[in-house]
Amino acid sequence: MKIAEVDVFQHDLPVRGPEQGVPYRMALQDVWHLDTTIVRLACDDGTIGYGETCPLGSTYQPEHARGARAALAEVAPHLIGLDPTALGRVNAAMDEALMGHRYAKAAVDVACWDATGKIYGVRVCDLLGGAVRERVPSYHGVLVASPEDAAADADRRQAEGFPRIQLKVGGRPVAEDVAALRAVAAILRPGVRLSADANKGWTTRDAIQVSQACRDVAMVLEQPCQTYEEMASLVGKVCHPIYLDESATGLAAVVTSIGQGVADGFGMKVSRVGGISAMRAVRDVCAAARRPHTVDDTWGGDLAAAASLHVGATVDPANFEGPWIAEPYVDGHYDDKHGIHLDGGWIGLPPGPGLGITPDESQWGDPVMSFR
Repeated sequence: MKIAEVDVFQHDLPVRGPEQGVPYRMALQDVWHLDTTIVRLACDDGTIGYGETCPLGSTYQPEHARGARAALAEVAPHLIGLDPTALGRVNAAMDEALMGHRYAKAAVDVACWDATGKIYGVRVCDLLGGAVRERVPSYHGVLVASPEDAAADADRRQAEGFPRIQLKVGGRPVAEDVAALRAVAAILRPGVRLSADANKGWTTRDAIQVSQACRDVAMVLEQPCQTYEEMASLVGKVCHPIYLDESATGLAAVVTSIGQGVADGFGMKVSRVGGISAMRAVRDVCAAARRPHTVDDTWGGDLAAAASLHVGATVDPANFEGPWIAEPYVDGHYDDKHGIHLDGGWIGLPPGPGLGITPDESQWGDPVMSFR
């Protein structure tokens, strides 16, 4: 079994906000449009594997869509002739060809997992040890809004069945964040968890003030500050668990933050760490250290969502904070029949081997790069 062809597609994903003309709003950026990159691996026996990487704009993290395609142009020629089921060798070949750029390599890694599942006739979650459930609980992100609007959105979402609410905060006066957090917390039903996600938007002063003002509110602080060092300085000064997201850049960062007692949990992105292979290792480290975590991605269509879902389905429910998928903010699916979608705050695993997605490639147009 050998990789015979690598095709790279570029696809536009306009952001569908909760209301027409409204962007996806976070502390430090408004997102109106995203550029996703899709990798198609064709094997010499006819097996096709797909992967996807979609950075959340160019300022969320040090990665961007054109950078992903430039990195893929470097590594793709070195994939020809490799066995896609030999995932360790594929990842080693990419690292030998190009240092870093895990977010670009993630699309290749996911495509290899997809191909491997199809070759053996099993789902990716089965290759990862088996799904612990066929429907996986998701979480809903309430965007930066007034206390009244935030509470109304959170109330609707918990009524739909979401077991966890993530409230976007930051980028405004601390008093407004406190008011929004209290308004949301006041309407949450027992058992619904709350996360305050600042997306790097608070200073350490802000984080301490908000946590102290909400000390009676059960919640976690997700990526309150921009740097790891800032968040490390919060330990012992805040009243809530600290979750790393943007600072959880890879397995080494996860291990270090646990060892140094900085991270009580994680918001993990499949593409950020380098794909399903790396996310499997993160899952196992978090299980050993009893650190709850999500398994999601920065953005993307059905392929990115399916990769997160398959890994998430294998996580012990006691240690899992759910996958977030961009589907509510994206029009349409790559696979109309088995595309990944939310249903009452939960996501069902698609049937079929690999990722379970059979995309309509005509949506993407011609490849922007091809390697033989």
